[in-house]
Amino acid sequence: MTLNATPEYKKANEKYLAAKTDEERLVYLDEMIRLCPKHKSSENMLANLKTRYRKLQEKILKVKKMAKAYSKAGIKKEEMQCVIIGFTNSGKSSLLNELTNVNTKAAESSFAKFTTKKPIIGMMPYSGTQVQIIENPAPDSEDYDKGLTNSADTILLLINSLDEINKLKSYIEKASGKKIIIYNKSDLLNTNEKRKLEATLKSKKYNFVIISSKTHEGLNELKDKIFSSFSKIRVFTKEPGKLRSEKPIILQQDSTVYNVAEKIFHGFSKQVKEAFVTGPSSKFPYQKVGLKHNLKDLDTIEFRTK
Repeated sequence: MTLNATPEYKKANEKYLAAKTDEERLVYLDEMIRLCPKHKSSENMLANLKTRYRKLQEKILKVKKMAKAYSKAGIKKEEMQCVIIGFTNSGKSSLLNELTNVNTKAAESSFAKFTTKKPIIGMMPYSGTQVQIIENPAPDSEDYDKGLTNSADTILLLINSLDEINKLKSYIEKASGKKIIIYNKSDLLNTNEKRKLEATLKSKKYNFVIISSKTHEGLNELKDKIFSSFSKIRVFTKEPGKLRSEKPIILQQDSTVYNVAEKIFHGFSKQVKEAFVTGPSSKFPYQKVGLKHNLKDLDTIEFRTK
């Protein structure tokens, strides 16, 4: 204890000793530094407090970096993955709630800062498929996972104003995924404002959707755009005499019958005797096709084996 310490300093010291987390200790150390008497006899104590503060700050930062590294390693990338990025209070959590099976805690106040502290994963059901959607913390926070954004198949740039587009772009310069601009809170715009907004976004040739998480406007259009961004097709399989499968097989565009067979299991194409396709790629229902036949989205295929 410093010489002639004030009651306020003593109280801060007591709180420091009773603190249960490093974050709490850091707060009370800062308070002790501010309240420490500033005279010659207390110089050593003040220097000691500042050293403890610096070391504790470094420890907390190290723990956060380790947690962030674990977060990166712990996220398994699904076949179709997109990441939501946007600044604080842009509506990321609300959008994730609307699109997926999760219920995140959205910021309740415009004064809230960096509500999302780690990436949050949800799965969006879409016509029998599942799309992995991840909410990334605000890009201007230390919790932002740039590696996650850079590796995503599709990036959803959630904005509340046009000037945020270029600001967000500065954080995704190394990202290779397709981009969709999402203008949120359309319920706050009148008809004329919305018309001008659409005209501006079209003039810049952006792939965009105007939505409202509150009124659900544009959400179905957004889901369609998200799936389309992956350049995938859905192909259903069917066993002879049975109904087609409920869940489709997801393939790249321009995939063939051979690709479907091999995705069922490696080597299955060698067992195929005949294949019949019904859907957009067939000239008529139940058309007999070869292994090189190019498939289209929502085709149904039936295999006969040797």
